[in-house]
Amino acid sequence: MLPDNELIHRKVRQWFEIAEEDFHLAKHSFLISSPVPYRLIAYHCQQSAEKYLKGLLVYFQIDFPYTHSIERLFDLIPPQLVFPHSFSDVQDLSDYAVAKRYPDYYEKVTKEDAERAFRLASLVKDFVLSNVALN
Repeated sequence: MLPDNELIHRKVRQWFEIAEEDFHLAKHSFLISSPVPYRLIAYHCQQSAEKYLKGLLVYFQIDFPYTHSIERLFDLIPPQLVFPHSFSDVQDLSDYAVAKRYPDYYEKVTKEDAERAFRLASLVKDFVLSNVALN
């Protein structure tokens, strides 16, 4: 049986691996020739940010609810970790998890929207990785 620390680190790595898959897919989807699936790029950016945040919470042994809300996840982050950018922008990623993917809430996702989502996901990824030390 693994010591608690090793088990936690393994779970964190799993969250990060899955988060990186979403991040990688979003990044390389910009290279698709027309039509580029901007809605899906933004969705995978949200998913990446969400999973990186969940990995961070696992690292700090903080329980979290089943949610796609970036805001709810940020609310659980230990207060000593200060996100160095505008949180109000990052919480916009939550819209791409559900609402903008279904006809009743349909809004066109533009290239600029997808690029912004990717920048925001990158900020979350960098923030998380700078606050986690895995052995």
